[in-house]
This record gives sequence, structure tokens and C-alpha cells, in this order.
Amino acid sequence: MSDIFISYARSTADQAQAVAQALRGLGYDVWRDDELPAHRAYAEVIEERLTAAKVVVVIWSAEAVRSEWVQSEADTARTDHKLVQLTVDGTKLPRPFDRIQCADMTGWAGEADAPGWRKVIASVAELVGGEAPSAAEVQPAARKLSVCVLPFANMSDDPQQEYFSDGISEDVITDLSKVSALFVVARNTAFTFKGKSVKVPDVARELAVSHVLEGSVRKAGGRVRITAQLIDGATGGHIWAERYDRDLTDIFALQDEISEAIVAALKLKLLPQEKASIERRGTDSVEAYNLYLMARRFYIDGAGDERNCDAYGRLCGRAVAIDPNYANAWALLAAAQGRLRRQFGREGDGGSAAVERALALDPDLAEAHAAKVGILAEAGRPEEAVAEIATALRLDGESYEVNIAAGSFMYRKGRVEEAAPFFEKAVTVMEADYGTPGLLVSCYTALGDLDNARRAARITVARTEINLAQDPSNGTAISYAACALAALGEAERAGDYMDRALLIDPDNRLMRYNFACALVALKDPDGALAMLGPALEQDPGGMVRDVRTDPDFDDLRDDPRFEAMIAQAEARLAGEEAAALP
Repeated sequence: MSDIFISYARSTADQAQAVAQALRGLGYDVWRDDELPAHRAYAEVIEERLTAAKVVVVIWSAEAVRSEWVQSEADTARTDHKLVQLTVDGTKLPRPFDRIQCADMTGWAGEADAPGWRKVIASVAELVGGEAPSAAEVQPAARKLSVCVLPFANMSDDPQQEYFSDGISEDVITDLSKVSALFVVARNTAFTFKGKSVKVPDVARELAVSHVLEGSVRKAGGRVRITAQLIDGATGGHIWAERYDRDLTDIFALQDEISEAIVAALKLKLLPQEKASIERRGTDSVEAYNLYLMARRFYIDGAGDERNCDAYGRLCGRAVAIDPNYANAWALLAAAQGRLRRQFGREGDGGSAAVERALALDPDLAEAHAAKVGILAEAGRPEEAVAEIATALRLDGESYEVNIAAGSFMYRKGRVEEAAPFFEKAVTVMEADYGTPGLLVSCYTALGDLDNARRAARITVARTEINLAQDPSNGTAISYAACALAALGEAERAGDYMDRALLIDPDNRLMRYNFACALVALKDPDGALAMLGPALEQDPGGMVRDVRTDPDFDDLRDDPRFEAMIAQAEARLAGEEAAALP
């Protein structure tokens, strides 16, 4: 077991990684929850590691103060007399932790002689056993240069082109992450600044990075203009800046050029294998790439909406028709086909052929393994699905698709405590996703964690409002908003949302299912059953299975009408299956 356990909130994952690396550099064995095995219960592993550690380092931040998980871990450490705490943003600590020494590491950038850091390592040494390292011993190897790539602004006349500027930003982050001599802030952290007016020195100080890259993208017809500037985080001065006006067909070469220019500006040496890795793309077709980026935006914005599933399925189908070797597009096509079959009863193999094609092209594509999780679960092969989750997490634990797949599998198995951390990760990774915070409301309500349930509900409402401003007819988004408002106790507003949506999209089964969840939360069992009945009567099977384990319906389980409704739907499905047999 490890000497040190690190407790932190997701928004400070980069700072937690820096602290862990620095402690490992001093010879300590450090553990944090990015090393969770997929086959074991989240709470079980946390408890085991927390109990066995000699020191628990708690990284306090504004989010950590609101996190029941962090407070619980800190309280266990305090009781066991092995708590070392630090703050990265100067936030006021909750009681009783405000009465215990806390190292202020606001703006810490890895300096070995920083007073806050010296305070941390002295306490760690005392608890682990032994003397604190001297200043000379603490001096690490030269700290890597570090950069945060801010989301490139969409300067196109069409605001719908934002998917393209986001895709460019994500690709630059991915490319720079392949440079071993450069530390790159994760996408989920960088995108918290999207759409905000920020001062670069403030960003650099908050994230403890030496440089910040910002830019913009303008796409019109067959042309693209990209501006980019690399800024010194300490002085705010420009290290490098360039404007590129190119044909859209040159976009891949342009991305390579930008990444290599940044490496040169930082006076880093790009190793041959790193250069080759940066230049390796999933496709050589700009048209297929553009279609994939557009499809992924529909995937994120859809949260199970049938229209969105159809849209990103068609877009991916077109992408793989253009480039049959585009593994990413095959994986997303598999996800669309799986959802369309499971939730909407569409014909076909549910994505089996598409996912096998993706894996044949790229066995290490985490998103393809994630798509296979749902296919295996649907086929009644849970052990194989768990193995796919483990593989996907090993390949890319930061992937949005991977965390959604893992969380959804656990949730449908009724293992909400294990589902919650995966959903939390997905929420931080993808700021446009409104469905996952809605599922977190369900998880935390079932766990009795009402503070976190309300926090997730507020996130859901804020994100659905953004979506509905662009598409007021999205009944699925309205249904997630109604559930969140119900969790916040805003019954009248939730009712208004439901009335409005039923006029707009009365046949949306997923919407009705979610409204039933909201009505249970509002203590209206009659209304919930009246809303749920028509959905189950027409459901091709997915909802009928989900309703058996969905914690949102726990308060209805003793109602004979609820059980009769499910039994009737199950009998109908069994009859349809028997009739389809040869």
C-alpha cells in the first residue's frame, strides 16, 4: 500500500498530479484515484487505500469544500491523526478543518523552496517517519515547461461552426501532449475558461503553468483562418504569434505546423517519434474529419435524443463511406447504432459490426472499447463488458466516451456509488453535456447525498438552458431540466417545463420517462404512473429493463400499479420476441 493518499476535487486534478509527482520525486509512494481498477467497487478501493495510507494530503479548493467525498476523506484522516492539508486557491476551509494548520500553495509552480511546499513535506516526513529532506535534496530536476491551451474562439459568421473550433483546440492539446518535455493542461481544465474573458497571467497563476496558448478560428466555405499566440504566463508578453489563411484541405498540415511552431518557440527538441505521432491522424480526409467533429457535437448535445442519434449516426456513416479506415468514426457510428437499437427499437446489429471494424483498424482506440461495453451489456455478457471498461480506462481514463460507458454500465446495474465518480469525470471533461449531471442527481439522491444532488441539479439546469436557447424544441433537454428543478424543490417551474414539452414533443418516450422521475421526486405517484405508462407501452425494451433498477422509481416499488405496469410491458416484449422466432 502507498505512503500517501491524495484527496482532491476534479477541478484541481492537474494540481493534484503536480503534488503527487513532486512527492514521488522525494521517494514517497503516492496514490490518487486516477488509479482505480474497473473491476472493484469505487468506495471499497477508496476505503482500503485511505485506511492503509500513513498520510492523507487533502488539496482544498472551492469545489473541494463543497464535495462530500473530500470532506469525508479529510475527516477520516483527521480522526486517524494523519491529515496534511493545503489550499491552492486560498478558499476558506470548513469546520473543523479551519482550526488545523493548512499550507497556502496558491500559485505554486513546483518551486522546491516555496514556504507552503516546505510546510507540506515537513509534515509528510514527520508522519511517514524520518527527517524532512534538506533544501538541496528537495531540488527536483528542472521543471518541465508547461502550457494551457485555451479553447480557440469561433470567429465564423455561423455560431454552429463552434464544433470545428473546439475540435481544432482539442487536437492541438492532444498534439502538444505527445511532447515529452512539455506538460499540457488537460482538456477538461482548459475548457473551463471557454467563453470567458480572462487575463493570461491569472490563468497561468491559477493553473501553475509557464505559458498559455490562445487563438481563434474562422471557417467559411473552403477557407479557414487560424490565429494563435503563445504568451508568457508570468509577464503576459508574446513569445510567438502567427496568422494562417489556408484552404480547408490544408487543415491537418496547419495543425502540425502550429504544434511544431510552439515547440520551436519554447526551444524544445521534438523527438522523431513525437513528430511522427503528432503527424499521425485518424484520417487523411478533411471532409470525413469535419463530418466526425460535427457528429461528435450532436452526440454530446443529444443526451439520448432520437433526432440527435439519427443525426450523428448519418454523419458518421457518411464519414466512413468517404474514408473506410477512419476508426474514430466507426466507433461513434457503433455508439449511435447501439443507442438507436436499445432505446428506440431500430433494426440492425446494434453497432456490433461497426465496433469490430473500429477495433480492427485501431485496437488501442479507447472510444471503440467504450462503445463495445454497451453492446456486450445488451447481449447479457456483463463480465466481458467489465473487461472492456478496464481496457478503455487503461487506454484513456480522461475520455468522455469511456467515462460515460463505465458510469452507464454501473448505473444500469444499480451500482450508483460506483457510477457517480465516472459521471463526475464526464461532467468535468465535457462542459456541453447536460444529461450526465442529470444522472448524477439520481445517483446522489439515491445515496442520500442531497448537497451534491442539488449541486448536480444546478449544473443540469444551467446546461439545459444553454441548449434550449439554441433549440427550444428539444424535449429531452426540457425533461432533464424538469428533473433537476424537481430535485431543487422548484415544483411550479418543473411543471411549466413539462406542460410546454408535452405540447412540443408529446411522443418523446425518453422525455415522458424522465418526467415520471421528476413527478416521483415531487411526491406525485399518480402523475408519475400516468406519465410512465404510455412510454412503457411503446418501449422496445431498453426502458422496461432500466425501470427495474432505476433508483428514481424506488418510491414506487411498493405500489402494485407500478409492478403491474412493468409486468405488462415485459409480457408484451416476450410475446413480440416469440412471434419473431422462425
